[in-house]
Amino acid sequence: MPHVLIVYAHPEPRSFNGAMLEMAKETFRSMADEVRVSDLYAMRFDPVARSSDFKDFSADRLDYFAEQKRAYAAGTLADDIVAEIEKVAWCDLMILQFPLYWFSVPAMLKGWIDRVLVPGFAFGSGRWYERGGLTGKRAMLALTMAAYPEMMAADGLNGLLEVNLWPIQNGVLAFCGFDVLAPFVAHSVPYSDDAARAGVLADYGRRLVGLAGEAPLSFHRRDEFDRRWKMNPSIEPRTVGHFFGRLPADLLGKLKRPANKDP
Repeated sequence: MPHVLIVYAHPEPRSFNGAMLEMAKETFRSMADEVRVSDLYAMRFDPVARSSDFKDFSADRLDYFAEQKRAYAAGTLADDIVAEIEKVAWCDLMILQFPLYWFSVPAMLKGWIDRVLVPGFAFGSGRWYERGGLTGKRAMLALTMAAYPEMMAADGLNGLLEVNLWPIQNGVLAFCGFDVLAPFVAHSVPYSDDAARAGVLADYGRRLVGLAGEAPLSFHRRDEFDRRWKMNPSIEPRTVGHFFGRLPADLLGKLKRPANKDP
């Protein structure tokens, strides 16, 4: 019986994002999966990193990263952080569900990531990527946005969706060891009619039913890099974050030059 954690960051339960959450809970429970939800706004989760995150903090200066690592080992993290760490440790699948704000996650969810995925638990001391602290678990993004699909293409106004999601999918999830599944994206939600939105919800339910058979996205492994943290020449880049490093020098130069503003 898989354990599913949904970390949900939307301020309005009657939103389309809220309807997606209900669809997910119903779908997983229909398959006898155990589901827990961290509804960050409803919980009034504090997204702000501060010294009170550590029960025994007494230093003159806050080194937040070092204190996270020390307090996790000592068992002195704040209770709200411990409760969320326990949920992540419990789950087999974690879904981060949110509306896309300014090409990123809402501040509430970013604060959850900052405070909960602590060194010693999620990563650290060489435990990165396929060696990360959360290896063996799966994760995916489920998000809503106002942009149309055509806007999130390589030649679209906002650029390629995979580039937009790279910091979250690679920089957070894959970095911590998760096997990352392809995201589910509900496009142009404010501009869709009821029938279209109902169709998206049905698509989401079908997608969740089939997750067990899905292969994760491909991210680079640590052993594909040398001791200087450079990709071995024999490796072909297969992610948006690494592809540009192998572009021809003349094309890289064009990308780095300022745009010509002459009429």
